[in-house]
Amino acid sequence: MNKEKCERLVEEYVEWLRKGLSVKELKDACELTTPFLDRHNDHIQIYALKQNGKIVLSDDGYILSDLRTSGLDINTPKRKAILESVLNGFGVKTDGRQILVEASQRNFGQRLHALIQAMLAVNDMFIMAQPRVASFFWEDVKSFLDQHEVRYSPRVKISGKSGFDHAIDFLIPKSRTRPERFIQAINAPNKNTIGTYLFVLSDTREARGNGTEAYAFLNDRDREVGGEIIEALEAYEVIPALWSKRDAYVEALAA
Repeated sequence: MNKEKCERLVEEYVEWLRKGLSVKELKDACELTTPFLDRHNDHIQIYALKQNGKIVLSDDGYILSDLRTSGLDINTPKRKAILESVLNGFGVKTDGRQILVEASQRNFGQRLHALIQAMLAVNDMFIMAQPRVASFFWEDVKSFLDQHEVRYSPRVKISGKSGFDHAIDFLIPKSRTRPERFIQAINAPNKNTIGTYLFVLSDTREARGNGTEAYAFLNDRDREVGGEIIEALEAYEVIPALWSKRDAYVEALAA
């Protein structure tokens, strides 16, 4: 994909984001409705509150409450560690109830973007393949890479041309025979999660060099991944790695 197409993709994404954002004034805060959808196909909402001279952005407890309502206990040591890892990758935090981040007028857009991406990542990671299954897809991909002795750095934050920071699930460094490789673990492959990853790639690839390879590990254990998902990834030179066929990618990743 050439530079012109990459720039056009970024411009289209930003325009879609701008048109899809709406703001409602509440008593003590502003409610921002975004074009991003959660696993219930509801729009992600952010609340902005002025506090001690700072702007506090939060999900008002929605994401974690929704996970608990779904029957997922997120207070086990392992799950808490995974959650903290995800949030740290985006530079946001939790107070045990809500996911939040502090912002200023200067960095408001970047912090808003980070919070939205963190909410989507937590929402996607903790979707259960079946009720009360204690397996998270990101952890599954990590175990797979470890099993095959693939060298990687987890949760790498990369700055894009837009000025936004993006978290890549796994970054495999360049070797003597293979270029640098990005891996994203996508538990619920859909238009929303795939579109977000494609924007991340278009925003960061130019800065990293055109030789970077991109993989999307797609969880197809309990759901079929549609052909439109595969086509969208391939159109942007992303390798769609179905989890059911993961062994086929070992050689390319371990090299």
